Amino acid sequence: MTPPIDARHHSSHRQLLTTVDGTASRLDAIIVPTNRTPDYLDTAMGLARELGCTLLLLCSQNASVERSESLAAQRGVDLIAVDVDRLPAGLMPSFRTSELLLANGFERRTDTSLKRNLGLLFSRAAGWERVVFLDDDIKVPTPSDLAVAAGLVDSYAGVGLAIGGFEDNSVVCHALREVGAFQDTFIGGGALAIGAHAMTSFFPNVYNEDWFFLLDDNGLRRTAMTGLAEQKTYDPFADPARARTEEFGDCLAEGLFALFDDGKGIRDADLAYWESFLQGRYRLIEGILDKVEHPLRSRERTRLMTASLNAARDRCLRIAPGLCVDYLAALAEDRITWHTFVLGQPVLDGPAAAMAALGLVGSHRQHPANSLVVEVGARARVHDLARV
Repeated sequence: MTPPIDARHHSSHRQLLTTVDGTASRLDAIIVPTNRTPDYLDTAMGLARELGCTLLLLCSQNASVERSESLAAQRGVDLIAVDVDRLPAGLMPSFRTSELLLANGFERRTDTSLKRNLGLLFSRAAGWERVVFLDDDIKVPTPSDLAVAAGLVDSYAGVGLAIGGFEDNSVVCHALREVGAFQDTFIGGGALAIGAHAMTSFFPNVYNEDWFFLLDDNGLRRTAMTGLAEQKTYDPFADPARARTEEFGDCLAEGLFALFDDGKGIRDADLAYWESFLQGRYRLIEGILDKVEHPLRSRERTRLMTASLNAARDRCLRIAPGLCVDYLAALAEDRITWHTFVLGQPVLDGPAAAMAALGLVGSHRQHPANSLVVEVGARARVHDLARV
């Protein structure tokens, strides 16, 4: 087995997880952040129906509330679909971490973290106790694995399903595996069960936001793995922008989790540590680049890998050790901001009340058909057909 190209890179963090079996519990909701067309929702729809839980869709871009509602009606699924592109102004708090990355040219221009945080806020308002975040490109071969994960959330900050199928890694880690080195995977927000007590943590707007969700001020909270999910295949090297936008979050997460592997904590991530780690990260990428040329690899594949790795390397050079220190300090402040914000929200009587109170635009459809939502301004007005 080819060793890692730089010893500072830890190829696996699996030892930080507790692998457990458990007893199935009722799941309140499956939460799917999506920006793709509704045909990507087939797995989530099937799981929600099989498990008898609500499906909460957080929609933007190509995701359609109306088409999702129609599909849910055909499948017999309880659905809440929220138009994230039309959130009320001021609904969510602002975060220092986002401001810091914007000021330093590392802004992440996706709405993944926003959707995940909205899912937490909605769950709190609706009074849900057990939810699962599920990406729309993830399959779960055994639906009961989600129910088992839900049964463990009282004891863990997060319970993730092991990711099989196509490996779920950053571009740099995909490239490391492709040149012959061992590279493991970790759990993540693609298939992650959490309980009400964990909703006071948040997802910062940075790559690996799901890893940061699992942290407290000292390190990784108790986290478990059970069951199996499968990631659909994609080409990690198709667009060098992917590697560029991942690099800061990947450096920060891999650096922290390497410390955790060694029995250390966030307090050990000082300026000297980040100076050393970032130097090692640069050498890691350089070492992979040296191994990209291979007689069995096509010229086009080599070109794409090289362009992506160059993008990651150039981005790595721009990361100042002091920015890593400052980001972790801002993350601790934001954790307090979110904790205070969420606990200040009232727990309401179910999802219809939560949707109206939060001023969300979208749809709430129950099955059998006993409710209908009519969009009015920035709110969803619920009509009980049994009373009409």
